[in-house]
Amino acid sequence: MKIAVTGKGGVGKTTLSSALARAFSEDGSHVLAVDADPDANLAQSLGIAGEEIEKIRPIAEMGDLIEERTGAKPGAPGSVFKLNPKVDDIPERFSYSHNGIKLLVMGKYKTGGAGCYCPENALLKSLVRHLILKRDDVVILDMEAGIEHLTRGTSGSVDAFIVVVEPGGRSVQTARQVKSLADDLGVRQVYVVGNKVRTEADREFISENLPGMEVVGFMSYDPDVIDADLNGRDVYGNCPRLVAEVRAIKEKLAKRAQAA
Repeated sequence: MKIAVTGKGGVGKTTLSSALARAFSEDGSHVLAVDADPDANLAQSLGIAGEEIEKIRPIAEMGDLIEERTGAKPGAPGSVFKLNPKVDDIPERFSYSHNGIKLLVMGKYKTGGAGCYCPENALLKSLVRHLILKRDDVVILDMEAGIEHLTRGTSGSVDAFIVVVEPGGRSVQTARQVKSLADDLGVRQVYVVGNKVRTEADREFISENLPGMEVVGFMSYDPDVIDADLNGRDVYGNCPRLVAEVRAIKEKLAKRAQAA
């Protein structure tokens, strides 16, 4: 399966991404977890120690690699570069293995104001395309609130595009915007996971305010998750209620993918 997870900052998309990665890995799948959020903290959520996290270098910051593969130095004005650089060896060479999961940190994707037509973006887009279209692993992309890493050539091959939503107007509005962007790119399966829910009213708020978007599960407001996050501990290994809820989400996603 290829799963992309997005949502407004702070809603818990990284928590869901890391827990899904652990659940698939425990069940015997080869898992590649991709941190595609510039505010990268998937490594911490997976339980990787702080001193090891500092050794993980984002792909977008590997200037020598970018120049080698694209033929242009990052940041060079008016440069000519390859739009489809070689990327198939990058996951093995530059991923970090932990608990049977390979982690790949992408780094910041340049937006229009920063010169989006650049060697860094060409490499990142080619890498995401390879991960989605060519890899046999379960690939889980922890993304920011947009979908800049996806293109029309890859979006249709994502098995599940998940928007994490908490009970609140701004979070719901972000989900609607993401759904609109996903529709424009032809993403077929856009799902919602509600997080930080405390009551049945929270569940109803999320479901009723996102008509046309299927809710595939909920994650409860859990002090254990907050404590693990604050102390840099493995969320999946310290929050049994979260594990049960994410496993139920995983099974539902697998059934949806099989039926598609």
